[in-house]
Amino acid sequence: DFLAAVGERFAVEPSDTPVDPGAPNQVGMVVGGRWYRLTLPTERVPADDPIGRLPITLLTRNLIEPLLGITDPRTDKRVDFVGGGRGLGELEKRVASGDWAVAFALYPTRMADLMAVADANGIMPPKSTWFEPKLADGVVSHVLD
Repeated sequence: DFLAAVGERFAVEPSDTPVDPGAPNQVGMVVGGRWYRLTLPTERVPADDPIGRLPITLLTRNLIEPLLGITDPRTDKRVDFVGGGRGLGELEKRVASGDWAVAFALYPTRMADLMAVADANGIMPPKSTWFEPKLADGVVSHVLD
């Protein structure tokens, strides 16, 4: 039932290997011991909304909120996070252990998207601000012209 509901919003393609998304509108999903590539149709990606076009926002608005009923990922105990450095294997391991029912791999937030959100005086959504490598001093600078 879950896969059928996901298929109403995304193109769902089974995969024999872990799925590393290749575009902002793609998501890797592992559920029931199987990987899937989810692709959101481009017409569902709001080109003029810097927050709305982020990979995490696309997943949240099209799957996490409507299908899983999670409206606040900051406080919902059903949501956890694995940093990108731990790899797709960690997602698979957590689902296989039974600790998680489903896991999603997202396309990394692009620097241009981060800057677009900042230029729009927006706030990055939860689970969208993992960046590597980590800066040793924690200072980020941007050259202003």
